[in-house]
Amino acid sequence: MYSKLKLEIIECIEEALVKMKIKLDDELVLEQPPSPDMGDISSNVAFLLARKLKKSPVEIAAEIKDNIQLPLYFKKVECQGPYLNFFIDYTLFTTKILNYIDKGYGELPEKDETILLEHTSANPNGPLHVGHLRNAILGDSLKRVLQHAGYKVESQYYVNDMGRQIAIIVWGMDKFHFKLDEDKKIDHAIGEVYYKSNKKLEENPDYNSQIDNILRKYEEGTDQKLIDSFESVVEHCLDGIKQTLKELNIKMSLYKWESTFLRNGSVDDVLEKLQPFTIKKDVLYLPLENYGIDKELILRRSNGTSLYATRDLAYHQYKTKNSDITLDILGADHKLAASQLSQALILSGNRAPEVVFYEFIDLPEGSMSTRRGVFISVDEFIEESINHAKDELISRDLGLTDKQIDEVSEKIGVGSIRFYINQISPEKSITFKWEEALSFERGCASIQYAHARACKLLNKSDYDEYEDVRCDYKLEAEEQELVRELARFTEVIRQSAKEYRVHHLTEYTLSLSKAFNKFYKSQQVIGSDHEKVRLKLVDASRITLKNSLKLLGIKAPEYM
Repeated sequence: MYSKLKLEIIECIEEALVKMKIKLDDELVLEQPPSPDMGDISSNVAFLLARKLKKSPVEIAAEIKDNIQLPLYFKKVECQGPYLNFFIDYTLFTTKILNYIDKGYGELPEKDETILLEHTSANPNGPLHVGHLRNAILGDSLKRVLQHAGYKVESQYYVNDMGRQIAIIVWGMDKFHFKLDEDKKIDHAIGEVYYKSNKKLEENPDYNSQIDNILRKYEEGTDQKLIDSFESVVEHCLDGIKQTLKELNIKMSLYKWESTFLRNGSVDDVLEKLQPFTIKKDVLYLPLENYGIDKELILRRSNGTSLYATRDLAYHQYKTKNSDITLDILGADHKLAASQLSQALILSGNRAPEVVFYEFIDLPEGSMSTRRGVFISVDEFIEESINHAKDELISRDLGLTDKQIDEVSEKIGVGSIRFYINQISPEKSITFKWEEALSFERGCASIQYAHARACKLLNKSDYDEYEDVRCDYKLEAEEQELVRELARFTEVIRQSAKEYRVHHLTEYTLSLSKAFNKFYKSQQVIGSDHEKVRLKLVDASRITLKNSLKLLGIKAPEYM
């Protein structure tokens, strides 16, 4: 709705300029004034015309104002020096927006484009750890936002079943008869075998030739027993990883195995397309210095086996054929590999992926002191967050039963992790701090609490969600602010989808919850002269908060 208001202002300014026989060469940009007293939407168009017309911006702004025909939902336009400031007619606009918002609010028209989004794709040699968190959460949140923005999105987990790590596990289980600990979660048990097998390799590096031999035989694909061993390890580990992802409210559309592209001839196909550009010496490689990339891309080892990069090329060729947009979520340490991959894809007649690079998560010293110096699994991290949330709920004495505390603390614990990670632009590193993530004043819990407040208020009333309302009074400042925030939701979805940046949505959701809480504390709802309109405003806030949290992969409690 807010973006529509902006478009209408742009149109009315352009029409005024046509009347004045003035052509604008620059794009009109609208802003929000620093204070509501100065209006709701502002234009600096007079600055853009000053040099061309050889007049002062103040004089130009006054002339444009005299030629403006205001759109429907505005009551006046004023000149503040060189700025044109537009004031919304909140009586009309509030009626419109409150009757417009429903459970599908924020959804954009369906687009005829399919996005294949790859994220997480951690090696299946143990549990997900904190280093994987940002990839998984960014990827899943982007999927949700892009779907809400009208795209068809398929999320894929690229399963590295041909990696050296899997060969080491298979080798350790066969040579040293390492068993999976049945008392542990399956991915943790596999991680333990990987650790023990690696220790054996460290003690005797000559064993590495046996690992090389296992990898070669697996790639040849003739030893069915070996294939079964690899697949068993990977499938078991994926079972544990899927369970962890479920705890984070993440569900992948498809798990695509790396070996698929070797077995079906895709690797040979992409290598054939690259043949005019490759050089064969001891190894087969693609020289890339002519494309501004310092390091060559090795495609086959001297023994003829492929590399991860080779199979990744085949996977991305598959992505080109099965989507309109390829989107990868990668750590900042993958920038060189991504540039090599992109250039190789272009040379082979395929499409280079669009990539969201992210920096990494650090934990402050002592934040999980029992595990200091040891990698922290996502399972442990979730458990720690839920325990923190439970302690906070108990200390606040909100009158919840033990069962309700367990339920809400899980929603807060997982939600706080997702929100804290999503709220920071991916280009910036994160130091995770529990006191900030779980804050009831400025963290995810404060948003969930606002939603619960709205639910509680509606449950106390005789509110009818299907009844349209008409606003016929002058709104208080807190109501106007809340209406403005509600109106911005669709615009924020559009921006987040266009830029592949979900932190715009977290900023908005926090801002919306603050506006709702100010309204909740300052204005009487039930029993007031404007009860029906204000209840509708509460429900519109509830819907928009719930939709915002859902797009961030966060559950919205109905009580707290």
